[in-house]
Amino acid sequence: MSRKFTIKEIALQAGLSSATVDRALHGRENVRQLTRDRVAAALAELEAQYAASTLGGTRLTIDIFAQAPSRFTFAIRAAFEAELPLMRPAAFRARFHMAEIMEEREMVARLRAIARRGSDGILLKAPATPAIEDCLVELASRRIPVVTYVTDVAAPLRLAYVGMENRRAGATAAYLTHRMCAGRAPRILITLSSHMFLGEDQRRQGFIEYLTRHAPHLSTTTISEGFGVNRTTGALTLKALDTHRDIACVYSSGGGNAAILDAFAKAGRRIDVFAAHDLDRTNRDLLRKGALSFVIHHDFRQDARRAALHFAKHYRLVPGDVEIGTTEIGIACPVDIT
Repeated sequence: MSRKFTIKEIALQAGLSSATVDRALHGRENVRQLTRDRVAAALAELEAQYAASTLGGTRLTIDIFAQAPSRFTFAIRAAFEAELPLMRPAAFRARFHMAEIMEEREMVARLRAIARRGSDGILLKAPATPAIEDCLVELASRRIPVVTYVTDVAAPLRLAYVGMENRRAGATAAYLTHRMCAGRAPRILITLSSHMFLGEDQRRQGFIEYLTRHAPHLSTTTISEGFGVNRTTGALTLKALDTHRDIACVYSSGGGNAAILDAFAKAGRRIDVFAAHDLDRTNRDLLRKGALSFVIHHDFRQDARRAALHFAKHYRLVPGDVEIGTTEIGIACPVDIT
């Protein structure tokens, strides 16, 4: 039985007597299925009315916390600033906490500061380190819901995950790269910003698993800990090129793509296939120039809507049976960008 509505309210909504509704709610005998269906429909209608009654009256402040290159944080900030004012039934306000590189200690301190100040929810893109996970346990004890974005943590530590299914995204990139290699067998350079971001490592796993099954003649080398920053990513790429003379393709899961291109140019090497992630400003420009072969991407504005819905559902501002779909994987190639 719902504790939100009284028997009298449900009976009025269903057009039944209170005694009949009471028997239906408690599963007693001698209640027809049609009557049970009317009671269920009445409850659904009352839930919808309750959600609508909060329109304009509920304010949710969410904190968007991300360690990521500025080209990425600029894109997601623009998406959330565009979408949150359109969301209903709650009025959302966002506070942004973003940096390209943060020490683990600093991230924990910032998250604890958000908790002390108070928050209706945190959208989190951060590495899944033990200290971060311990901090998430603290947030849960304060009843602050956390939705992870793009990269995930252990499921019990968060309310929901928003973003692509990363292993499938990696397999998609591997499929296209394999097809574009057209019978050749170059070594593929996989670049991650950091192994600590579970989402990127899952992409790498999906990529390698596909090649192992369908293109075992293609070998891979992985570099990481450049954190998507051009200087460090470029240096790591140059080192890999010096070690492996057969690298001719790139799967960039962690960004720093302009630096990767510069490193290949400095080494006097060509890239046959260059696969990347996210349609940020840099990748759009590189696609336009034909420097990238294709980009695996997702709609940042749809992500913003999904994240907001997860928080609204947590606070019972939308019915509990509302389904929030998974993020669709998109593919962009040079001819898509004008």
